[in-house]
Amino acid sequence: MRRISAVVLPIAAFAAACSAGAPDGNAAASSTVNSAIDGNGDHPAAPLTEAPFTVTEVASFNEPWAMTFIPDTHLALITEKSGQLKLWQEGGAVLDVAGVPPVAYGGQGGFGDVILAPDFATSRMIYLSWVEAGPENSYGAVVGRARLAKGESPRLEGLERIWVQQPKVTGRGHYSHRLAFSPDGQYLFIGSGERQKFDPAQDMKANLGKIVRIKPDGSVPADNPFADRGGVTAEIWSLGHRNILGLAFDGAGRLWNQEMGPKGGDEVNLVERGSNYGYPIVSNGDHYSGEDIPDHPTRPEFAAPKLWWNPAVSPAGLAYYAGDLYPGWQDSLLMGALSGEGLVRMKIVGDKLHKADRWGFGVRIREVEVRDDGTVWLLSDGADGKLLKLVPKR
Repeated sequence: MRRISAVVLPIAAFAAACSAGAPDGNAAASSTVNSAIDGNGDHPAAPLTEAPFTVTEVASFNEPWAMTFIPDTHLALITEKSGQLKLWQEGGAVLDVAGVPPVAYGGQGGFGDVILAPDFATSRMIYLSWVEAGPENSYGAVVGRARLAKGESPRLEGLERIWVQQPKVTGRGHYSHRLAFSPDGQYLFIGSGERQKFDPAQDMKANLGKIVRIKPDGSVPADNPFADRGGVTAEIWSLGHRNILGLAFDGAGRLWNQEMGPKGGDEVNLVERGSNYGYPIVSNGDHYSGEDIPDHPTRPEFAAPKLWWNPAVSPAGLAYYAGDLYPGWQDSLLMGALSGEGLVRMKIVGDKLHKADRWGFGVRIREVEVRDDGTVWLLSDGADGKLLKLVPKR
């Protein structure tokens, strides 16, 4: 391990970020953040020297996308977009996990999220998302589950598919395929992007542009808001989303999501049962073609975001923090930024969300995770992506 210096991760204001965010659907330059009540003003990102942590580079990966720590161990599972699942061992070798599904790698597609089942300690079950090909150059995301076998050579056993994006469509963008279990462990929530097709986000006969809610075995709960309609509609928990790249439950059991909006419309939402978040009918951003999209206040029947960014930050990864290792971070959401090249902290106050802190890392931040010891870890994006530990300052 080594501490990151200015040479490895230069301290940077976000004004230097560029169109590197385009592969995930935001080509806009970076933004700035403030702590105003409405949360949507601007101020420059703070340098890392002012952060309540130092950054230590721990390991390198090829296009890492997601990670999850295994509690009470020194292990983590990390997906690589091209189709590998890695078992990271603190202080030891990084191992390949056998038995992973084949993935359709390309564009924004490939291996996606990885999370543990709520009963992992006894079941050894993990949940994965990935992209598969369909007929006539179509693609879609898939969610499956498998047991992580014990032993010297890690492997998955009994892999089964439990959910698919419907319909499969052409193009290789906006899969989203982020996963989160409800705090009671009874329900699995899946972010399903609108696949850069706009209208499916409002189409109740498709699960694109939606957050869906299923049981751990893939069956549909009878109390879902549209369960009586049957079919794919029964899965839907909320609609009107674009490209959902983060899901997290807070300490009060509420679900939050962040998503890449159109140009100047990145947003964070408090996700509520049956709500419609308006895309593509309304957004605080506009289409990349330059075509205007009416802002949320023009259509109050749609749920408005709690925060939004203009220009964009290209959000990726979302985690809830309740610990005390970093002063003032209790009851906060932590969000990575791709084109914004850093980390954003948002403070939860009731059902409001306030922009609190932002630090420039000089690299695209793909994933944010909180370990069971209260430390925060990040994955930077790209072919030489890094596993980074935020070491609290004492």
